[in-house]
Amino acid sequence: MYEHDVIVVGGGGAGLRAAIGAHEAGADVAIVTKLHPVRSHTGAAEGGINAALREGDDWELHAYDTVKGGDYLTDAPAAETLAQDAPENVVQLENWGMPFSREEDGRMSQRPFGGLSFPRTTYAGAETGHHLLHTLYEQVVKRGITVYDEWYVTRLAVTDEDDPNDRECYGCVAWDIQTGEIAGFRGTDGVILATGGDGQVFDHTTNAVANTADGVAMAYRAGVPIEDMEFVQFHPTTLPSTGILLSEGVRGEGGILYNDEGERFMFEYGYATNDGELASRDVVSRAELTEINEGRGVDDEVVHLDMRHLGEERVLDRLENILHLAEDFEGVDGLEKPMPVKPGHHYEMGGIETNENGETCIDGLYAVGEAACVSVHGSNRLGGNALPELIVFGARAGRHAAGEDLGEPEIPVGKTEDAEGIEAADVELPGDPGALAASSAVVSGDDADEVLDNAVDAETERIEGLLENDDGVNHAEVRSTIQKTMTENVNVFREREGIEEALEVIQEAREDYEDVGVADPSRTFNTDLQHTIETRNVIDVAETIAMGALAREEFRGAHWRAEFQERRDDEWLKHTLVSWNDGSPELWYRPVLLEGENQTYEPKERHY
Repeated sequence: MYEHDVIVVGGGGAGLRAAIGAHEAGADVAIVTKLHPVRSHTGAAEGGINAALREGDDWELHAYDTVKGGDYLTDAPAAETLAQDAPENVVQLENWGMPFSREEDGRMSQRPFGGLSFPRTTYAGAETGHHLLHTLYEQVVKRGITVYDEWYVTRLAVTDEDDPNDRECYGCVAWDIQTGEIAGFRGTDGVILATGGDGQVFDHTTNAVANTADGVAMAYRAGVPIEDMEFVQFHPTTLPSTGILLSEGVRGEGGILYNDEGERFMFEYGYATNDGELASRDVVSRAELTEINEGRGVDDEVVHLDMRHLGEERVLDRLENILHLAEDFEGVDGLEKPMPVKPGHHYEMGGIETNENGETCIDGLYAVGEAACVSVHGSNRLGGNALPELIVFGARAGRHAAGEDLGEPEIPVGKTEDAEGIEAADVELPGDPGALAASSAVVSGDDADEVLDNAVDAETERIEGLLENDDGVNHAEVRSTIQKTMTENVNVFREREGIEEALEVIQEAREDYEDVGVADPSRTFNTDLQHTIETRNVIDVAETIAMGALAREEFRGAHWRAEFQERRDDEWLKHTLVSWNDGSPELWYRPVLLEGENQTYEPKERHY
């Protein structure tokens, strides 16, 4: 067993910042991650970090843009915490040596991004995430923080009280990819999940292969409610052959979208007559697919993103990486020709239910970054708001886990009988969602050590069972089935029949997974075993997305329903939550918090 004050699971931007925050608060902290930190998906973030730094801008404008961009499903305390804390965190990054792009007068450059009322997106060329990741990792190394890299956390060590609100998390169980060892990690003060997004639920995604929603699935099975999973962001500018992202920075610098007829369709067809290409991402993605579906797409599949008019000097200074991506993966020179793009899965607005300090309803368990849902993004994330979320809430969770007093949170967590506004969902789900013969995700024990030992024993038995079944169903078949049905039926455009079909396919895939096996018997670097374990997480998370999509009968943010073509504030100003309940998922709702520090964010129709 390995023991530290705070265990951070995941070594991307959120995990690194959480570890630094815990260390700053005096904790002995360790990072346990299935990838070396600088290989984490944060490195693929291109666009920038929103922060109110300039005269004429302020945190209240940033908070308002965030709530509006989230189509009023954003919790005001989360948006205001993000906006208030972002400036000092960005300055801290600069002080740590992050190479931000600069204006001639030496100030950090900021550019426009979609849905922003002020050009507040601070950036480092088109490689902001890469530089952020390396800057934070340097600080981890400088502080001597222990990093267990290529240790894949597969289970939480959580007690088995009937009510999840009474449970405690004492640590986690991880498998050493290099040696095959299975061991417990004790976090005496807390475990922070920072495991990233769920891109592998879909077959066309900007996300890395490693993004399999591990933390979300583990917390879900341990009893933490999962919030607003139906809100999946599809980025409007991904390369068609690979899903690789072309940054919103291209449009922020003045890039233009054209259809096959050479029309600037965002304006000419009325999708966003004021902001055009810089409308929010959900608006632009739907516009592009509408153009393609109505026969105005290029080769009936893509639209064109043109930055030739910006000039070589400006493109090389601010967007050079985009040229390399377009050339390497599509064979297009962005200085000579427009680049082909189409919407692709990009980001999960939902996740593990948390408050402003990263706490879940299980004592000792925290979550941050894309794995978490403090509901700062609501139903649609604004470009440039993911990276400040990582550093703001990562730092807060680390400090809180280490014992620092951050004040009483305003956002509630967990389902309790006396909680205000909670209501059960009235939705008929096809079939019987949830686990089949899956083992329990919680364990008994008289003390922390016994709970952790029992969790290690249970996980060892499960992994050994997978290795022994060498002629079972291959995980790749199961995962491919999930990805195809989610991409076909729970994509940008959704309708009841398709969502129900997806849920039925997911249940069939879950049945197939009951006989999944691992053909590779080796104990070291067994990627077959790793992907098999990950696929169970893909199944569970895909099901929560589809369940939420079927339940929410309205059109809000990134969630479009053919049968419901309007936002229904009178009925749906509420978060969708799913609780595991020992393998029998339960849907329920909690009201959105729109009361802020100085104002109430009254829902208005979004116009761009």
